[in-house]
Amino acid sequence: QVQLVESGGGLVQAGGSLRLSCAASGRTFSMYVVGWFRQAAGKEREFVAGISRSGGNTYYADSVKGRFTISRDNAKNTVYLQMNSLKAEDTAVYYCAAVVSYSSSRYTRAGSYDYWGQGTQVTVSS
Repeated sequence: QVQLVESGGGLVQAGGSLRLSCAASGRTFSMYVVGWFRQAAGKEREFVAGISRSGGNTYYADSVKGRFTISRDNAKNTVYLQMNSLKAEDTAVYYCAAVVSYSSSRYTRAGSYDYWGQGTQVTVSS
């Protein structure tokens, strides 16, 4: 089992940047595929980015491709989401999620993940 804690959210102007962190408990963090999701007010939770256990494979939603970068440091049990060129439509609560996986599959559905953090608010002012 793993516990996830997000941080780094806040208020930023359009065009600005933020870096979110997802800190995990436990000694086997490298067993987990990790994803970032977001949920805007009144909307369904949507996939943002995912990263494989080693960090060698990353994938993104089309809406953030080229602007967001997901990375991980397994020695620090942490996954990051660097968000650049932020837009008002990026405003949402951002969640990290994790699932144990030994396959090369890409996990883009929320239902594929077993563990979730509490979320961190990102607000982009236009």
